[in-house]
Amino acid sequence: MEERIYLCIDLKSFYASVECVERGLDPLTTNLAVADPERSEKTICLAISPSMKALGIKNRCRVFQIPKNVKYIMAPPRMKLYIDYSADIYAIYLKYIAKEDIHVYSIDEAFLDVTHYLSLYQLTAKELAVQIMADIKENTGITATAGIGTNLYLAKVALDITAKHARDNTGYLDEKLYQKTLWNHRPLTDFWRVGAGTVKRLGSMGILTMGDIAHADEDMLYRMFGVDAELLIDHAWGRESTTMEDIKAYKPKSNSLSSGQVLSRDYSFEECELIVKEMTDALCLDLADKGLVTQSFTLMIGYSNELGIKPATGTASMTVTTNSYRVIIPYVLELYERIVQRDKPIRRLSVTCNGVVSEVYEQYDLFTDYAVIERDRKLQKAALEIKRRFGKNALIRGMDLQRAGTTVERNQQIGGHKSGE
Repeated sequence: MEERIYLCIDLKSFYASVECVERGLDPLTTNLAVADPERSEKTICLAISPSMKALGIKNRCRVFQIPKNVKYIMAPPRMKLYIDYSADIYAIYLKYIAKEDIHVYSIDEAFLDVTHYLSLYQLTAKELAVQIMADIKENTGITATAGIGTNLYLAKVALDITAKHARDNTGYLDEKLYQKTLWNHRPLTDFWRVGAGTVKRLGSMGILTMGDIAHADEDMLYRMFGVDAELLIDHAWGRESTTMEDIKAYKPKSNSLSSGQVLSRDYSFEECELIVKEMTDALCLDLADKGLVTQSFTLMIGYSNELGIKPATGTASMTVTTNSYRVIIPYVLELYERIVQRDKPIRRLSVTCNGVVSEVYEQYDLFTDYAVIERDRKLQKAALEIKRRFGKNALIRGMDLQRAGTTVERNQQIGGHKSGE
């Protein structure tokens, strides 16, 4: 079997680096934090520059956690700008690698299968990685790091543990080198897909390192973690069976569409009901835009953190399959009123349309007024066209103008943060 070679490329402190480049500043020496100054000091920094990390400040810290004696620039988030930079960098990848061999893992990280390109370019994997990173630096000003591995997992670990501490910003791992150099590495949370909960459960059994996992009793691990133990054991040995071809060929058994938000303050039952209606309206438009319909949905309503109680969750099925707001909203509100405690303040919520399918599977019951549905569909199409041409806030419902409404503000955001437009 042919040994494969993967690169995992990460853009160093991406959001902060973009803000520095836009200001003509060196991202590696400038103290800069990306955070919204209009929010409270409890707001999370989306990114901090490498020089701030060197001072021991954690990347996803809250603003008030930055030491008062540290002078820094606070840059408001500009999500549209970061997306544009990310697209430009993806275009650089395409200069070297076909899209079939690239998997975009996040806005600032990507996997590249370079197995068949090394002989083409007459380069080693490290030389190709360095050339791509130099291209990124020259054309965008962003510093990148690269992990090189004989499978996807090892490339990711080489990036996270090895490359980020190397002078040339690269790291390499194969199974033997992984076992030799990282079997005793701690903490375990440095490894991909190993969270604090997993570490705690392993620690209770005296398992502290990847080497310990590799030599632990497998039956015990399966009793502790179920089927997830298989992945844990494989990763302990540096093995990963998934390939780039597997990723590209993957098709989920079902699809869903969801919307969620964390509210800026505690909302009452009545105020949150408005938010649920707003989010459902937006989801119905999104369904229509994508040519999809749904027959069931799920609500999650999270109460104020100070209460320490579990969120209210529920799923409801409809007698129809549709994307019509007029049809869907009564079902959503009935579920909301049924599962939510009226006297508890609410801080977060999400609405999910389950098992979405193509509009060709749209169906209604005997009580459906088809003339009304067809009129609503025309209104949806008209609304989508207006929003595409003039912006999302060019056409809104009256409820969106109420004091508790969030749609107008959210339409100016990407991923819950300012788009910068």
